[in-house]
Formats: sequence, structure tokens, C-alpha cells
Amino acid sequence: MKEILMIPGPTNVPDHIIKAMAKPLISHRSAAFHTLYDNISTNLKYVFQTENDVFILTSSGTGGVECAVANIISKGDRVIVPVHGDFSLRLKDTVKKFGGIPVELIVKWGNAPTASMIEETLEKEADVKGVFVVYNETSTGVTIRDLAKIGEVCRKHSVLFVVDTISNLGGDYLNVDEWNVDLCITGSQKCLACPPGLSMISVSNKAWKMIKTKGANSYYFDLLKFKQYHKKKETPYTPAIPLFYALEEGLQMLKLEGLKNRIIRHEKCANVFYEAAEASGLELYAAKPVRSNTVITIKNPQGINTNKMRKIMREKFGVLISGGMGAIKESTFRIGSMGIVSKKEVKITINALENALLSLGYRSEKG
Repeated sequence: MKEILMIPGPTNVPDHIIKAMAKPLISHRSAAFHTLYDNISTNLKYVFQTENDVFILTSSGTGGVECAVANIISKGDRVIVPVHGDFSLRLKDTVKKFGGIPVELIVKWGNAPTASMIEETLEKEADVKGVFVVYNETSTGVTIRDLAKIGEVCRKHSVLFVVDTISNLGGDYLNVDEWNVDLCITGSQKCLACPPGLSMISVSNKAWKMIKTKGANSYYFDLLKFKQYHKKKETPYTPAIPLFYALEEGLQMLKLEGLKNRIIRHEKCANVFYEAAEASGLELYAAKPVRSNTVITIKNPQGINTNKMRKIMREKFGVLISGGMGAIKESTFRIGSMGIVSKKEVKITINALENALLSLGYRSEKG
């Protein structure tokens, strides 16, 4: 039985993207690589909705976040970090690791920070260099629906706006240039439906001014060096060439579908999951106005061992979903709905979930 990955990444990868990785290796200093790099760069600008340069890092999404922090943060720099889940907590810790001082904006998990919260904090706090946020909290299934407004607040206050959009770029609306995002990070293994191992980061002119002034606190993630090689359509260090082949194929697939169409597909699939969960009497973790298009976080039903439930789903139906994470690890489970997700995967997953629950004694009308 072929297993279906319905976890918050990595996601299911189409066969033709997998096959693309079997192409012969080439030199990363060759004309063939320059063409590959150029194709990827053009299509990444489309996905990010930006005229800024977008750089490709051979690293996980966490590496992309570290790259952003290492190039912006100097010792003693104060930045606002709203904490509303486990990944925003990691972002706060990364800022501290590089000597920054995170001004933590505590948000009740299951909710999202708002533009008014950010503005109030900026007006109250002195010498703030930037605002660092996680657009889609993979632990709680919450999306910041005020992201564009927060970008406008950052522009008004002349501070940098850094956004981790690893688990929803391509699955939800984001216009980097219109929304005043200075550094935007994503990963290959989520809504782009590619294998894990690459992260991408866009850099605005405002961010470059700061980067050129301070330099990077990292050798491998030095964006000035990436910019230097970007002009030659190369990376400064040896890239994961098979993953570049996969990314080229994945981006072409996205472009053929159309970015707006892909976002609408993600939105529709997520809404079916939410409707089915509520019809089955399950309680969703995220507040309704901020529910994610890509990660559905559900509270554990009373009296049900969700580890056993997930085991039944995997062994009997071939569907993998995730348990909870961080502070809500023992009280929630999560369904990833991203990448090439369609009506087929949604129906299979809902069927597996409902039957697994019934087999464990959960009684409710089927959604």
C-alpha cells in the first residue's frame, strides 16, 4: 500500500518531480547550471510576487530562518517577535542565539497577532530594528490574517519586516512587494510539492542597506556572497543539484496551474477538512478567522488515544497524519493539506480519520 503523506511537510511529491532528480549531474559553474538557475529564479519571483532577488539555499527551512537572522541581527539589536506557537518560539530563540534582544509579544495560542498589537508595541518600545513573524504557525494551524497591514505598520515606522512563510507560500496569499516584506523565507517541501532540502529567501532594497552596513554573522549564509554569485547565476557553495532539478520542475508545475488557482485549491481543501471535523463533533484548535489553508490542527477527542488513531490510519488506510507539537503536543493532532493535495487525498484522509475514530469507540455522525 502506497502511503499518503498528510503531515505538515514533507508532502507528497509528484512522480515527474521525483524523476527530474535522476537527470545527470552537471557542474555548478557551467552554462547548463546557469540556465537551470535562471529558470528557477524567474519562477521564484512569480511565486514570491516580487521584483527582489530570491536566493536558493541548500538547507532546510530552519536554515533559511537562520540566514535571515544572521544577516540582520547584531548583538543588542531589539526586534519584536510575536510568539503564538512553537515555530515563532523557535524564531525568538534564533534571534537570541545571534545576540539579539527579542521583544516578545505573547499571543494566546490558537490566535494570531494583529497589526494593532504590533503598532502598539512599536510605539511603546524604543530602538526597535524590525518585526519578525511566522506567517503560518505549523504547530497551531494559525495564519496571521493581518500580514499586509503589519507590513504597512513596519513601513510607517521604518523598521524591517521579516516573514517566515515556510509552511504556506504558494498555498495562501502573499505579495512580498505590495505587503512591504523585507526578508521572506520559504521551504521546498511544503506548498511547492518538492522534496525537502532547499530554502529560499527574498531580500528587499531596504534590507540590503542594513546587510551591507553590518555584514553577516555567518560564513555559509552570507547573503552578500550569495548576491555576488547570483549575478553569475551561481551559488557560492556546491548546491544540491538534484534538488534544483526538482525545484525547477515543481515551479513550472505551479506556474502552469497558476498561483491564484493553487491558493484557491488549498483554501477549498482546507475548508472541507474544517467542515468535516466540525460535522464529526471534533473541536478545532485555531480560532475561525485565523485558520490555516495548509495545516489543520484538531484537539484530541475526549477518551480517544490519538496515537492509536494515527496508527490505525497508517496501517489500515495508508494515511499518515501528525501528532501535536510543542506545548500542545499531547492535546492535539495535525493534518497537512498542502502541495498537490486534491479532492482525492482529502476524501481518503477524512474517511480514514472517521473510521479510525469509530473503531476506538468515538461516537458521532460521519462528516
